[in-house]
Amino acid sequence: MNKRKKIFIYCQHVLGIGHLARMAALLKELQAFEVTLVLGGPKAEVVFPEHIDIVQLPGLQMDAEFSGLQPVDVGASLAVIKEKRKKILVGLVDSLQPDLLLIELFPFGRCGFRFELDPLLSHVHEHLPDCRVVCSVRDILVERDNRIKFEQRAVERLNRFFDLLLIHADPKIITFDQTFSRMEDIKIPVQYTGYIAEKSEHEIGVWLRRSQGLEPGEQLVVVSAGSGSVGNRLLESALAAYAIQVRKHGQKLRLQLFSGPYLKNEDFSRLLKLAGPGAVVERFTDRFSDWLAAADLSISMGGYNTTMNVVAAGCPALIFPFSQNREQRLRAECLSAQVPVEILEEHDLLPERLGKKMEMMLQVKKYSPQVSLNGAEETSRLLAQEANYE
Repeated sequence: MNKRKKIFIYCQHVLGIGHLARMAALLKELQAFEVTLVLGGPKAEVVFPEHIDIVQLPGLQMDAEFSGLQPVDVGASLAVIKEKRKKILVGLVDSLQPDLLLIELFPFGRCGFRFELDPLLSHVHEHLPDCRVVCSVRDILVERDNRIKFEQRAVERLNRFFDLLLIHADPKIITFDQTFSRMEDIKIPVQYTGYIAEKSEHEIGVWLRRSQGLEPGEQLVVVSAGSGSVGNRLLESALAAYAIQVRKHGQKLRLQLFSGPYLKNEDFSRLLKLAGPGAVVERFTDRFSDWLAAADLSISMGGYNTTMNVVAAGCPALIFPFSQNREQRLRAECLSAQVPVEILEEHDLLPERLGKKMEMMLQVKKYSPQVSLNGAEETSRLLAQEANYE
């Protein structure tokens, strides 16, 4: 390879940081490319590899009711920002002349950003005919009231503007047609990559346990809530359940809790007050996969990244799915047939009940998952193939 191919990546987050975390894991594998990553949401604590160029668009996010877009900067004009973003995106592809355009989720989501993505796709289609356009999407789509219209639009955009669809899932666990009924109408190539998951070596987990002073026979529970946008009740319940277990078993148990960077300050302060001896509360870590390698049990929400990182670590898990859509529950249900994952219901968050669940799952040993978890590596290979790397 005499010259690195250029890849232009569009990634927009609106609520949590799951899309950014998954993208960061993928970017580590794209060393062969000259990468420009375009971000459009609020700033987040996600560490990206140093070899990429990052362009931050004027920020947009969902409003508090999740009913529409609003500027990240208070008082800014939504209309003005939309026009700026459209011009920036078109100007970037004209100046960069990328070999590949990778768009995360759209047209299966981020439909509120059609105002900039439709013009971008049309411009690339007309003015950069050699640029290959790829859609990157996770395993499960959230349900929609206007499903028929939504799926028709998605199929039309895929067939008109895209050259390849990459689904970051293992079809042995779940297939995309379980939440998208029009697969047979997609005319472009479709590839399953396996799940994208951060991995850590067993030896690093052993080292981390030693660095924390864990004694032989002492068990570690890692509790998390993704970005912290939701899930505070789970965090509080886990601390209360832990306190019950410590009273029963003395100091044979430790708890490490990561609240997520978006948890409200008053809720974080309450967690600090609830944390008893042997429980550590922090907002964020960029070594989450190492903590899972060290853990005997994970208690978490059921987002894509957390769940797949848990599976990659072979860590038994209690998962409390986000209740406002079926995505997290469906993933956990499908995985529970393959790995020791148990779904928590609302009534399971009563501290006494959760404590009993913890006690039972702490008896389950770590395992070697029979799940395809090389999604980042396989995506890199498929993108290189699409860019005609020799």
